[in-house]
Amino acid sequence: MTDLSAFDLNLLRVFDAVARERHVTRAAARLGLSQPAVSSALNRLRAALGDELFLRAPGGVEPTVLALSLVQPVGQMLDQLRETLSAQLPFVPATAERVFPIAMSEYAEAILAPPLLERMAREAPGCQLAIRHADRTNVEALLESAQAQLAVGVLPELTSLYTRLRLLPEGFLVLLRHDHPLCEGELTAERFVAFPHLLHSPNGSREGALDVPLREAGYPRRLGAVVAHLSAVPEILKRTEMVMTLSARLARTLAAAHGLTLRPMPIEVAHTRLSLLFHRRLEADSGHAWLRRTLLSVARTIGQAPGTPEDPVTTAPDQAAAD
Repeated sequence: MTDLSAFDLNLLRVFDAVARERHVTRAAARLGLSQPAVSSALNRLRAALGDELFLRAPGGVEPTVLALSLVQPVGQMLDQLRETLSAQLPFVPATAERVFPIAMSEYAEAILAPPLLERMAREAPGCQLAIRHADRTNVEALLESAQAQLAVGVLPELTSLYTRLRLLPEGFLVLLRHDHPLCEGELTAERFVAFPHLLHSPNGSREGALDVPLREAGYPRRLGAVVAHLSAVPEILKRTEMVMTLSARLARTLAAAHGLTLRPMPIEVAHTRLSLLFHRRLEADSGHAWLRRTLLSVARTIGQAPGTPEDPVTTAPDQAAAD
């Protein structure tokens, strides 16, 4: 076992950079060091651990089995150290350089990421977002492991270690091709369920937000397909008789971009709302606090635009932002 009392922990920064870049010269540039300095540090690390760690390969280097087992714990340790140290420093958006790892549902990313990044480009040009997917099945693991510093979506209640901030309320609209039979005449619940429905579900669930209220109203629907990604939706709707129910803001965006038609929901249900979740250990982090405030401000701005539940649009249950 390696004696940590005699181990130079600075070598772990070199290990992390080479593991991320899979290239010694690029790792040196990432660290602001010379290539010989990084090679020397790697040799010291190899001697300390008794392993080659990185083997020469076409276009760079490949990690050994031991190196692969160290990548995640070393990366997490360094990330948490940076996070702890950065929380003690004042955050000046105009001059800050920081990557914020966050998680969003596909709907939240489509609605919030564009205006948020636009705002960051003006106010914090040296900062970046690294967004990964979040849903009910993985959000707690992402936040607990610090793979994400905050998450936005229609998310479950977590323990008291997490803070929840309510964001956008949202209504639902029906999306379909421009010459669909349901474009004409009154859209009754009976007509609505007579056609197959397209369901957006990144985690593969076949149960959407409308299924319970439709069944309770005596109009169970029939699924035509379940898709993991919204990018497939427009072409599917154009090529089939399927209809889809989506959160109103996203439905309006897709309709305008792809020549689709919108219709109001034929049944009345309760509303849904996006939430922002983060671990309480980050409350004192000034950079994280700035990002939270900016996200809340962006959400308020979006909430003042058409598409809120105050509009004459039937709203949907707090189960999924896209149905």
